[in-house]
Amino acid sequence: MRQVTTRHSRINPNFSLLNHRVGTFEKRSPDYANDAEDGILAGAYGPRIHAMRGSINQLENVTRLLKEKSTSKRAVIQLYDAADIAVHHEEIPCTTALQFLARDGRLHMSTTMRSNDAYKGLPHDVFCFTMLQEMMATRLDLDPGDYIHFATSMHVYDSSVEAMRHYVNEGHQKTVQMPPMPSGDAFSITAALLQAEGEIRAGKKIRAADFTSEPYWADIIRLLQVFWATKRQDAPGFEDLDELKAEFYDEVYRTYLKRRLRTRLLRDAKINGGSLNVAD
Repeated sequence: MRQVTTRHSRINPNFSLLNHRVGTFEKRSPDYANDAEDGILAGAYGPRIHAMRGSINQLENVTRLLKEKSTSKRAVIQLYDAADIAVHHEEIPCTTALQFLARDGRLHMSTTMRSNDAYKGLPHDVFCFTMLQEMMATRLDLDPGDYIHFATSMHVYDSSVEAMRHYVNEGHQKTVQMPPMPSGDAFSITAALLQAEGEIRAGKKIRAADFTSEPYWADIIRLLQVFWATKRQDAPGFEDLDELKAEFYDEVYRTYLKRRLRTRLLRDAKINGGSLNVAD
């Protein structure tokens, strides 16, 4: 089961997938500009996963290892590097390693972290890493297994306390399960997802069905459309949300759209000095 309950996250999933040049991230999360050194994010996960030390593709190595010897205990992706503390960097990975373990037809995954923000980071981390776990499981033709998350320092910051109290005071949070990922190599769709996200972020109007015929992944693209249409007051695509709502294949995502829409309307009303009735 995969679920994110907090509405606030400084970290963006793209941090795990894309390159280390800050221009790639500035619109997604302007805070990254403060962590950049000469336009480079030293702690970006993408290059470390796909090109550690310039050439080691850890994801492909782990895939090959588990295909050759499914019982291997060496299927580890290293994110933290000894060089990270040889000199000072503004941003280094909070995650130290990801390990995959195939047993009895299931793919288990454990994550170790040196540091974890329980409010802003943990919901994002668990979501993204279990998404990676399920993608690896489909690639290896296994079922998703257990997920274990270990953090040496689990903490929150003073700046988050008010938002945390507000969240707790909201009361019960409904647990909603995402639909299962379709079989096959899930990583074969990543190029299309990245292309779609880039066009959405650039303000282009797209149709998810033009990028993939698989309903599961088309809905993921529609989620990106909802995210960008409700992220900023001047975001493009806001007027298309009713149309987009009808396109979702799975009902669970329509709930997400309604929540994001309401959050934006409440925010806009506050900015404009007005209010929004709960029945609106």
